[in-house]
Amino acid sequence: MQLPTALSAILILAGLWSLIVWPPFLRRVLKDPRAKDASGKATRFLMVHFMLVSISMILGLATAVIGVRSLIG
Repeated sequence: MQLPTALSAILILAGLWSLIVWPPFLRRVLKDPRAKDASGKATRFLMVHFMLVSISMILGLATAVIGVRSLIG
């Protein structure tokens, strides 16, 4: 796939952004009192946010890979 260099760079930056921003968010969610119930089990709050972070990071990685592959040919 051939993309202009500027578009490849945007894809790489967008992918890196996702990979940098989401882990600290997940750490904050894990510390949130709503993340676990009284017996220490994960709540829906935690599971929903965990899935959100997981999917966002997978898409961020895919975006970065597409950007790198289009940049190097």
